[in-house]
Amino acid sequence: MESNTEGPLKGIQVVEFAGMGPAPFCGMLLADLGADIIRVDRQEGLGTMDDPVIGRGRRSIALNLKDAADREVALKLVERSHVLLEGFRPGVMERLGLGPVDCHRRNRGLVYVRLTGWGQEAGAVTGKAGHDINYIAAAGVLGAIGDEKPVVPLNLLGDYAGGSLLACIGLLAGLRATERGENEIVIDSSMRAGATYLMSYQYELAAKGLWKDARRANLLDGGTPFYDTYACADGAWMAVGAIEEKFYRDLLAGLGLEDLLGKVDRHDPGQFAFIRKCLADRFASQPRDFWVERFSGLDACVSPILSMAELVGTPALRERVEGMPEPLPAPGFSGPSSLPRPAPVVGGHTEEIRAALGAGADFRAMESQNI
Repeated sequence: MESNTEGPLKGIQVVEFAGMGPAPFCGMLLADLGADIIRVDRQEGLGTMDDPVIGRGRRSIALNLKDAADREVALKLVERSHVLLEGFRPGVMERLGLGPVDCHRRNRGLVYVRLTGWGQEAGAVTGKAGHDINYIAAAGVLGAIGDEKPVVPLNLLGDYAGGSLLACIGLLAGLRATERGENEIVIDSSMRAGATYLMSYQYELAAKGLWKDARRANLLDGGTPFYDTYACADGAWMAVGAIEEKFYRDLLAGLGLEDLLGKVDRHDPGQFAFIRKCLADRFASQPRDFWVERFSGLDACVSPILSMAELVGTPALRERVEGMPEPLPAPGFSGPSSLPRPAPVVGGHTEEIRAALGAGADFRAMESQNI
């Protein structure tokens, strides 16, 4: 049942139970790395394709997991897989007869990956609904970003960084553990715990007295004028990250503000408002392209703030589906690799997969019932 996809994870079989949020993104990461993924979809969506980008690299089988025969098909997939990936609320898979205990009875070497908002054992909130904004709020992340009001940083930190990426790391570590002979591995990856983990450096700084528990009051949150964003004359923006002294010198040189050097202590919070106004006024005097050209030959950690639309047509994106630009997979590998297969329609590989599992008769019965 293997695919011809190349990559460092070639030969790794994954069964993914279709869901929303970070689990599909985690599946995309694995597909981009060469894993062979079979996604178990609900039958209600037969023939549709909702996610042509993050749904890429899979084959799809449509099953009714409340039906005993279809549940057995899912367990046959489990028997042949290295990894199971699911993102349901705690208890859902157990009620379907597909929890870790059920699956490990069939395949002790399976790495069972559970990706949830709060975690499998999170007390009163364990089964509560939530989204990225709720998880990063509870993690102390949202409260640290913004000005007077916390600013929502897209659903990148909870769903994808704290959720998908850390789940993927746990999954790969689980595969390594099975190579050493460990069995019945369960990865409990929660977005709240993951987002909190991402704040490790900030907690270290706070313990050293180097981080204030307030927004725009610190080195890396826009609290200093040399690590902030500035509007240009055309309404576009520039990002400044001139933390080190040599970069700050080039920043002032590019802006024509060299006279501030030696006269104004950039590390004195009492001078921040004055420095920020000097920088803001100078950036506002010219359009963004002027500053891009001005800083092109300077090592000042100054860069244009691009919109998503501005990346279309650049090497950062590709367009395999017309009208659907997608970012290139990262990281890159020096060995063999290939583009993952296009996203499937729901149930698009049901016949192929059932035949490979020796369940062709069941599939024909479904066909005759127009399911």
